[in-house]
Amino acid sequence: MSTPVVPRLTLNNGVTVPQLGFGVYKVDAADTERVVSEALEAGYRHIDTASAYGNEAAVGRAVTASGLARDEVFLTTKLWNDEHGNARDAARRSLDALAVERLDLYLIHWPAADQDLYVTAWRALETLVDDGLVRAIGVSNFQPAHLERLLADTDVAPAVNQIELHPYLQQAELRQLHARHGIVTGAWSPLGRGNVLADPTVAALARKHGVSPAQIIVRWHLQLGNTVIPKSVTRERIRSNLDVFSFALDGPDLARIDALGVHEQRFGSHPDEVRADKKL
Repeated sequence: MSTPVVPRLTLNNGVTVPQLGFGVYKVDAADTERVVSEALEAGYRHIDTASAYGNEAAVGRAVTASGLARDEVFLTTKLWNDEHGNARDAARRSLDALAVERLDLYLIHWPAADQDLYVTAWRALETLVDDGLVRAIGVSNFQPAHLERLLADTDVAPAVNQIELHPYLQQAELRQLHARHGIVTGAWSPLGRGNVLADPTVAALARKHGVSPAQIIVRWHLQLGNTVIPKSVTRERIRSNLDVFSFALDGPDLARIDALGVHEQRFGSHPDEVRADKKL
């Protein structure tokens, strides 16, 4: 397979992000350097990690070992719930772990609204941009009420809201809110933790296009305009998830997948139920 050219989306501050990235959620630190190295070799240029994953240092080692210039790899990491009152120090620890001088995108991982510190954390993230330590800032798992409060009480709109999003959970209300405010929708668990792969509609579309069910779903995300970060620890799937630029879904295809949104089924936690003391 030749190295694909992944489209880039322009964030609301002018920074561009590769639309298709590689996630390392629940990838053991002992395996992370290998799988990130394989992803970079395959052509991924957007790596998504988090302090809570415990594998930032391994991501950093893989990026360094790749020989790629720093500006060729877009690095996203996240602020954990118990660091909302200490975001600047937490960001510096992530920088040190990743062995980089600047993050490309830094997200508040969950609103953890029970402690009511996400606005405080956001203001600290704004200073990280001012100081040149972070290129863009955003959030993850924020519901409309959380976003509306940030937009009303702070100076910078999030560049991204990364949310659980897949054909069984399409989050139409949030995506519409994002569109109104220039916020890019990021999709985590884009394959529904594998639960959507056996869906008959997805399987039929895979047969129609001669690709895998996972490729159908990744392609659907791209055509919606989301950033999407599938994960895998196997070389074949790492490469397959990136090989989605030789076909396109037509209008009827998209409508068939859109119809699966009636499920509204989460496979991860609901943001309103995630407390500050949540363990990953």
